[in-house]
Amino acid sequence: MPKPLIGVTTYLTPAAWGVWQLPAALLPAAYPGLVQRAGGIAALLPPDEDPASATAVVARLDAVILAGGADVDPVRYGAAPDPRTGPPARERDDWELALIDAALASGTPLLGICRGMQLLNVALGGTLLQHLDGHTGGEGVFTSHTVKPVPGTRYASIAPEAVRVPAYHHQSVDRLAAPLTASAYAEDGTVEAVELTDGGWAVGVQWHPEMGDDLRVTRALVEAAGVRAAV
Repeated sequence: MPKPLIGVTTYLTPAAWGVWQLPAALLPAAYPGLVQRAGGIAALLPPDEDPASATAVVARLDAVILAGGADVDPVRYGAAPDPRTGPPARERDDWELALIDAALASGTPLLGICRGMQLLNVALGGTLLQHLDGHTGGEGVFTSHTVKPVPGTRYASIAPEAVRVPAYHHQSVDRLAAPLTASAYAEDGTVEAVELTDGGWAVGVQWHPEMGDDLRVTRALVEAAGVRAAV
C-alpha cells in the first residue's frame, strides 16, 4: 500500500538565505520529519489567497496537519486582543480555517499541533485564554511537562499513560467547543489534547510532538490516513 500523503500547513514570513531576503513559505524541518518518521509522505501547504481552494486541496490528501505558529487573531472568537497577544497572521487563519472545514466535511483525518489545536477549537466555536505562564522555557526555548490522558478518549487509546512532552506556548483553550472533548490535561489543569466527540478522526495536541521521540499520535494519524486512502 502506498504511503499516505499528509499535508502540513506552513508560515508566510520574511526569510533570508544565501544572497536572498524575500517573503517565504516555510516550515521547521521537524514537521515534515515527523510525518516521514511516522510512515507518511509530507506535502507542504502554504496559505492560499483563495481559501475556497481548500476543498480541492484536501480532496488530494489523505490527512492534514495544522502546524504551530502565530497566535490566532482574537477577533475569530469575539475577543479584544490582550497586550501580550502576538501580531495576527490573518492569511493563515483564513486558509487553515478553510482547511479545517474541508477536512471535517470530507472526513479527512486532521491533527492540530499547538496553534493548530487552538484554531480547531476556535473553528468549532470555542475560545482561547490569551496568556498563561510556565509553558515555555524562555524565548525560543522548549520546556517539558507531564500530560495525563482522560480515560475512554481516543487519545488515551493511543497513549494510555502520563507522558512528558515538549511544549512552547503562551495561549491555551479557554471555553472548549461543544463538538470537542478534552482528552488530556497538564498538571496545572491546562487542556493539552482535544478530539471530536462524535464523527471522524480529528485530534489536537497542545505540545510539539515534532520536537520529541513519541510518534504514537502521528502514527495513529498516518494509520487513519491509510485506512481512508484504501476506501
